[in-house]
Amino acid sequence: MKTTGLNLRHLYFFWVVAKEGGVTRAAERLGLAVQTISSQLALLEQAVGKSLLAPQGRRLVPTEAGRLALGYADQIFLLGEQLQEALDATDADKMRLTVGISDSLPKLVAYRLLEVTRHLPMQVKLACYEDEFESLLADLALHKLDVVLTDRSVRAGASLRVFSHLLGESAMKLFGVPELAERYRAGFPASLNGAPLLLPTRNNALRGRIDEWLVKRGVRPDVVGEFEDNAMLNTFGRNGFGLFFAPAALERDIEEQFNAVLVGDVPELREQFYAISAERKIKHPAVEAILSAVHQGRFAIGA
Repeated sequence: MKTTGLNLRHLYFFWVVAKEGGVTRAAERLGLAVQTISSQLALLEQAVGKSLLAPQGRRLVPTEAGRLALGYADQIFLLGEQLQEALDATDADKMRLTVGISDSLPKLVAYRLLEVTRHLPMQVKLACYEDEFESLLADLALHKLDVVLTDRSVRAGASLRVFSHLLGESAMKLFGVPELAERYRAGFPASLNGAPLLLPTRNNALRGRIDEWLVKRGVRPDVVGEFEDNAMLNTFGRNGFGLFFAPAALERDIEEQFNAVLVGDVPELREQFYAISAERKIKHPAVEAILSAVHQGRFAIGA
């Protein structure tokens, strides 16, 4: 078997499809789009150079090569879980926290959520990775991540063994560099007709709510850029490319770090923040500390 390009994430999707007997049922279990599952399977079969699944009636069943791969996958994921739990129990002086951060989540929010780990009795070593939401969920299921910070919950009804924890929410505000803000502040939000606007892409949880708000206000801005990555969107905003939305809770940080000032308040438009954790026999102390700090109100990210 060719191993060049073999990816455990792709193998995990194959494993779920084989267990569920079809792409649609696997997508429902994982809370992901059918297209996402299909593309990951195709990448795996391309990497190994063999067909691993074949239709049998209404089900997909492993081929001869697929049965071999499935046997190895069972062992790999069992050993991976056991290895992670064993590693978590080692190193008494330092605790490693591996965090997946959704590319749509404001990085300042991620920082505030992780800052609580600095106050734990044990020193925490952070390892942070940014990726798309679906990819991070797969890595969480593989125990490659301890927690995922994101702006959306796992789809209702998904049977993936993960849990969505609502950490807080914030009203939104519209910001821009001083020159743009001065031009479009008067008469807000009607002043946004024709205004240059930077928006998240349509697969972002916030984008649909922004579009709905614009329609209700009867304004048609000039959308000059759409971004999957929130940090990239803010970079264009701080350089005067267009106006941009950000959580009200981050207003001071936006002013200080991005040299951007308030254009207008949008209190009815809100963004939510979640931590997603996997079901594990041994709970990670740092993840529990983040959740506990939020639930006990020791710090807030909402406004």
